[in-house]
Amino acid sequence: MAAELHPRSGKLIGLSNSNRTARRNQPIQEFNHGLVFSKEPLRDRDVFTVRIDKKVNSWSGSIEIGVTALDPASLDFPSSATGLKGGSWIVSGCSVLRDGRSVLEEYGRDLDQLAEGDRVGIQRSSQGELHLWVNGQDCGAAASGLPPKLWAVVDLYGKCTQVTVVSCEPPPPSAERERETIERDEEEEEEEEEEDEVVVRGGRDDGGIAALMNVAAINGMVNGDEVPELSCSNSRPDKFPNNLEPDAVLTEHQLFDVFNNAIVSFYRSGDEGGGDEGSDWDGGGEGGGGGDAGGDSSSRNDRGSSSGGGAANSDGGTGTTGGGRDRGDCNNSPAGNEGAAPGSGTGGLMTNDALLFHEKCGTLIKLSNNNKTAERRRPLDEFNNGVVMTNRPLRHNEMFEIRIDKLVDKWSGSIEIGVTTHNPNNLDYPATMTNLRSGTIMMSGCGILTNGKGTRREYCEFSLDELQEGDHIGLMRKASGALHFYINGIDQGVAAAQTPNVVYGVVDLYGMAVKVTIVHNHNHSDRLRRNNAIMRALSPDVGRPRPSLALTPDSEAPDRLLFHPNCGQKAAIICDGRTALRPHATDDFNHGVVLSSRPLRSNEVFQVRIDKMVDKWAGSIEIGVTTHNPAYLQLPSTMTNLRSGTWMMTGNGVMHNGTTILDEYGHNLDRLKAGDTVGVVRKEDGSLHFFVNGVAQGPAAWNVPPNVYAVVDLYGQAAQATIMDDMVDLPPLPEDGSDGPTAMSPGTPCSVTGAPTTTDLRFHQLHGTNAVITNGGRTALRQNCRSEFNDAIVISNRCLREGELFEIVIQKMVDRWSGSIEAGVTAIRPEELEFPNTMTDIDYDTWMLSGTAIMQDGNTMRNNYGCDLDSLTTGSRIGMMRTSNGDLHYYINGVDQGVACSGLPAEVYAVIDLYGQCVQVAITSSSGPLDNSLCTSNVTEKSFPIHSPVAGVAHRLHSKHGKNVVLLGEGCQAIRVGGYSHGIVFSAKELKADELFEVRIDEVDEQWCGSLHIGLTTLAPTELPSCPLSGLSPSLPQLRTKVTWLLCGSEVRRNGVLQRQNYGYSLDRLTVGNRVGVKRCNDDTMHIFVDGEDMGPAATAVPKNVYAVLDLYGRITAVSIVSSSLTEDSESIKAPSLTSDSCSEGEEDSSPVREVESETCPLVPTIMMFLENHGKNIQLSNQNLTAARVSSYNQGLLVTAQPLARQQLFQFQIDRLNPSWTSSLSLGVIGHSPDRLNFPSTACCLKRSAWLLQRDSVFHNSLKICENYGPNLDTCPEGTVLGLLVDTNSCLHLFVNGMDQGVAAQDIPSPCYPFIDLYGQCEQVTIVTNNVPAVGAESGETRFQGDMEKADMVDGIKESVCWTPPPEVNPNKTCEYQALCSRFKDLLTLPDGYFNEDAKYNLCYCESCHKLRGDEAYYKRGEPPRDYALPFGWCRFALRIKSHCEVSNALKKWHIAYHGTSVGALRRTLDHGQLLPGTSSIFLVSPVKTEGPNGYTEPEENCAPGREVPRVRLSPTMRYSGMESFAPKVQFQDPRSQRRHQAQVGFQVCVRPGSYKVGPQTLSHSEPLDPRFSNSEIEWITKEQGGMLLYGLLIRVE
Repeated sequence: MAAELHPRSGKLIGLSNSNRTARRNQPIQEFNHGLVFSKEPLRDRDVFTVRIDKKVNSWSGSIEIGVTALDPASLDFPSSATGLKGGSWIVSGCSVLRDGRSVLEEYGRDLDQLAEGDRVGIQRSSQGELHLWVNGQDCGAAASGLPPKLWAVVDLYGKCTQVTVVSCEPPPPSAERERETIERDEEEEEEEEEEDEVVVRGGRDDGGIAALMNVAAINGMVNGDEVPELSCSNSRPDKFPNNLEPDAVLTEHQLFDVFNNAIVSFYRSGDEGGGDEGSDWDGGGEGGGGGDAGGDSSSRNDRGSSSGGGAANSDGGTGTTGGGRDRGDCNNSPAGNEGAAPGSGTGGLMTNDALLFHEKCGTLIKLSNNNKTAERRRPLDEFNNGVVMTNRPLRHNEMFEIRIDKLVDKWSGSIEIGVTTHNPNNLDYPATMTNLRSGTIMMSGCGILTNGKGTRREYCEFSLDELQEGDHIGLMRKASGALHFYINGIDQGVAAAQTPNVVYGVVDLYGMAVKVTIVHNHNHSDRLRRNNAIMRALSPDVGRPRPSLALTPDSEAPDRLLFHPNCGQKAAIICDGRTALRPHATDDFNHGVVLSSRPLRSNEVFQVRIDKMVDKWAGSIEIGVTTHNPAYLQLPSTMTNLRSGTWMMTGNGVMHNGTTILDEYGHNLDRLKAGDTVGVVRKEDGSLHFFVNGVAQGPAAWNVPPNVYAVVDLYGQAAQATIMDDMVDLPPLPEDGSDGPTAMSPGTPCSVTGAPTTTDLRFHQLHGTNAVITNGGRTALRQNCRSEFNDAIVISNRCLREGELFEIVIQKMVDRWSGSIEAGVTAIRPEELEFPNTMTDIDYDTWMLSGTAIMQDGNTMRNNYGCDLDSLTTGSRIGMMRTSNGDLHYYINGVDQGVACSGLPAEVYAVIDLYGQCVQVAITSSSGPLDNSLCTSNVTEKSFPIHSPVAGVAHRLHSKHGKNVVLLGEGCQAIRVGGYSHGIVFSAKELKADELFEVRIDEVDEQWCGSLHIGLTTLAPTELPSCPLSGLSPSLPQLRTKVTWLLCGSEVRRNGVLQRQNYGYSLDRLTVGNRVGVKRCNDDTMHIFVDGEDMGPAATAVPKNVYAVLDLYGRITAVSIVSSSLTEDSESIKAPSLTSDSCSEGEEDSSPVREVESETCPLVPTIMMFLENHGKNIQLSNQNLTAARVSSYNQGLLVTAQPLARQQLFQFQIDRLNPSWTSSLSLGVIGHSPDRLNFPSTACCLKRSAWLLQRDSVFHNSLKICENYGPNLDTCPEGTVLGLLVDTNSCLHLFVNGMDQGVAAQDIPSPCYPFIDLYGQCEQVTIVTNNVPAVGAESGETRFQGDMEKADMVDGIKESVCWTPPPEVNPNKTCEYQALCSRFKDLLTLPDGYFNEDAKYNLCYCESCHKLRGDEAYYKRGEPPRDYALPFGWCRFALRIKSHCEVSNALKKWHIAYHGTSVGALRRTLDHGQLLPGTSSIFLVSPVKTEGPNGYTEPEENCAPGREVPRVRLSPTMRYSGMESFAPKVQFQDPRSQRRHQAQVGFQVCVRPGSYKVGPQTLSHSEPLDPRFSNSEIEWITKEQGGMLLYGLLIRVE
């Protein structure tokens, strides 16, 4: 039978390697749909074997394997193998399922624990039995009665993402002989089970020694020595053949298992417990019999033990494994190491005597699995009422052991276990077992509680609260009455000296603990894990786990530097000993000491990379050496507390035995960031040296003894570190003559310098488990967004100030879940908040908006609030504000939704719950103070780093490349012409610092799996032989002749060794049109760019002389370069007359070509024209210099054909406006070539490398990054000349009539292309081809002002009237007139509640302020549009808009007018919220100095007496309404200057169209009062009180 896979497979499977390799695509996003089948039905005795090539850690579960009678050629594939019906047998984990139903719960090795490189096979024997083979070992019969025609099936499920078929043939005869020998031995053992116990014990001891002898024999065979044949007649080590033939070959796993079990046997037989107890730990069993029988759990217990060896379910229980099917992989577990004392047994134990959970249990407990599994229901809502007890009392020396199956990360505290004298039949179960005050001993955390009170505070170093899923906890009451607890098989010692004879086992599923299972027989992987833990505790050099995928010869594996498993109380060792971390780094800052597993050799560098940091603590990583053996060291809370044999680098000092010996040494470790590396080495002369980011810091100490262990203290901010064991690129150590630390201090890759920010509002570093904070605390996202929908709460870094807006913009959503973002505030400090699954689970001091419901402390207070968060989409903005009176307001896209709730405390934090569909948000520039628009722009630009492709003189690919690659277009395009590999290409030259090498995906072939690889390499292509390079590696991960860093999928690798997982965007998802780039930055880090977005540092310590390298692998068959070479640009464009003054000192920041352009562009500017490719409503003329929109109001986007050079001003003139429309043009630049641009309907839909100036705001990729920038473009009249310029610092400037409006955006790529959107009113523009003077004299401006119309406002009602730029273009400027008006307002003692809290809406219209802003004298407003004049000479103080008016979008269509009034009428008018006719008839002629509110009550002309019609008079200009007849002057004394002034007051109002009548002025003035309005139309009269809205209080002071 061919060892191939069937061509039909699961929908996510990609086949390669002649259908021998299967890979599950999108392994991080999807966990199933990975079924593959054998090409042909299995023949009897053939073992269909696959090798696990690749695993990921994103999921639970792993490979599943089995057989099925279903023909794959006609099968409708289910999502997983357990969904197969119609005669299918599947091994999943350690269970066997038939047609999806479990038939055997504990069988063989746990497939979930297999690592990369392990092999697993499936076989149908000639007797019709199903056998599982793991690494060449038969696990015994899993099922019987199989039909003759079966296909092998493999499910690449969960963690398993790639397998390769290695064989499909019968097993070797030696393996079958071994199985037959084992079966024969076990039959003989059954006949001899009645022998004397002492004889059995002796056999066990001999077996341990014999095992060691066999190990030595095997070692001899491995070394090729002649070894005599060994025979173990008395006893046989587990899984070890009785007779070793000279030509016998054992697999690595067989040798490893024998070694483990032999060591355990040897140590335990002589050292454990002492006396008789220690010698009969096997419970009277023979040498190989303990533990795991092949059948179900009950079949093991059909027969007892003549020695009375404890309970049948104990790991070391009966002498034989009972009547089930016997297997050769049976193994002893050290958990049952005490066995039974003579005479303690009670004879045979029946099946129903097995230890199970009692049917009576806590109110929330659900039992399953024949009462072997207990689970607490509603684990996210309840944390207690989860007590379960055993169904019978424990026997002496009987192990009661459970496995933790499930934990939740919501509660504090976790599982508790112990014994009690209470009979479960009679017990009224408490909420938690520690509430019982009699007969109970419990282990809780790391202490012992007796009758609910602590008796031992620190019983052991392990804490039950820190155990993970899969860990084992056991207890045993010894015959002496002592109670022992076991963690993963390791005896923790005596917990209680005297325990009653009759006790029941009890487990409390408390807090995080949700589900446990009683362990009756331990599958092989559990035993191996626990044996390793025991041996590591006994000896540091024994039982070290082998790497999951060997990259070096086996002879070198024992020398690999790893972390020792004995580590600090709050530390953990993962990744096969390569990574150490503090899992709860935000809870504790110390107890994170880890040591190397063996002593350092002379000149051996021990280096670690900092993987993770937290910002909560002071201090950071410390590194050094110690003479203490980690196996016997009682680890301190921090290593500097040790007073002997220890040298540590801490901060920028060196300490010896806790005393500082060097104060100023090297780089300060407290300043390191994630991705930095630190190292230590002891030289042959005894001197100690430290490294930071590969840079030697000089000698730190002398006379350091040999055989010291490396030490890393994960202290303070340092939360995780990984050993970097490939040192080939480290610089040589300085000579002995070096006289101190090197002067150069390495930089950190994450150091950030930039402009000061306008607000310090950020996301706090403490957050939900699935949340990730990036972008300097401005961006939050939920990781694994398609598999996780909650646990992603983020909170502001400080309390909100009164009236301060906290606003975020939704950047990413998924359509997988229901529900979406939730937002609110909480009075709980982040440090005190135990982050729940969702914020609405908090039952105190929390106010949240969920959908349309306002919730307080988890309870709905109000439904149908003014907005629905579930309906928001990408780009929507959500803001929260607590007012000075304790009200909570929400803002949606800048529109105040009104009061949500009241009575909030003074100090509240903003909370965002990234729930359901909402995946990513970012804090907007609207948050916090808004008085510095330029700084806001700078900060936000840094928050959205975009580096786009650069055209012009492009990069080139080197002529040396893979044999399947063809280069086209002078080396600018690469095509793979055959196969799926051999597609490596290099950049033609070394990359300079901060030089981006970027390509675009041109072609994709979906028949292959895999994708593009990209990175940097020190391999110079010139060193390679001539092309074609048949000797070059077929794929980039295999390129190891020189140091190579690459991104493969979402994994960062260095010389093929995995360095980092889940890094940014997965390259497996690339498609045609995507852009991928690589850059080596100044700080020696490698950054990957996807579609112009920086994914962050991928690797550190990258040397300078590196080439960009790509691998056209799998799906990607063609790419083309879209970036330019700085060197080539400078060489090809350099002007011969260029002066030395043009050279910049920072050549890496400002390239030579940019310097050339900056000098030459003003002399010979590029002639700009519009591109023929444009919006569908655009018509070009005048040699493509003029563009007109010929229909509709949109589809008017156009872009220039030529890129905009640095320092070149691109200008165009507005030729024609159409007042029928609202809004007007917008303009900006794009950072990519427009040749293939798909023009959207409007410019705001440009979302890729686009910077847009619209109205008075700046947008980047459709996200607003700056407000109140420059003049409002909607108000520009015909004849206005607008311009764009990108300066040498890559900053974008807007010019209006020749005046620079300042920096609008930063980091503009080169080249960039200007674009214009002829939208709304703007119908025609013409490019200015010469330096024309700025258009718009006084008369000209006035002529065109009447044609302007105000656009629809983006930010809602509050900004709808605030259309002008901010009052202070220069943030340092203060207006004395505005300050004087403000002091007069304070003298009026008007309540602050009437005024808008945001000062940006208060505008001064004095001559200097309005000219500085560039205000026009007249604007249009409403539908139909109507003119009004700005109140020049007055100062406006914005009023708070009532909520019932504020939510009405119709206000945008209202007109603007003014109303003069007296000081005495102000308060009553504000109290009523509208102009009152009784006090507003002041428009009638009356004495000038009268100030009384009722001084002008003469009835209107033509009104009958007693029937006066109340009217209010308004005007579109304050030149009329502000006349002294209507706004009487009052005198006041300035409290600051003590000078006397006269003041007038009035109102700016919005008035509904159609609610008023236009009429002539009533003051009998003959001369025109306002040049824009005739005296016959200057007065508006209204009777409708509801048709007016007070918007601003106007004050004028003389």
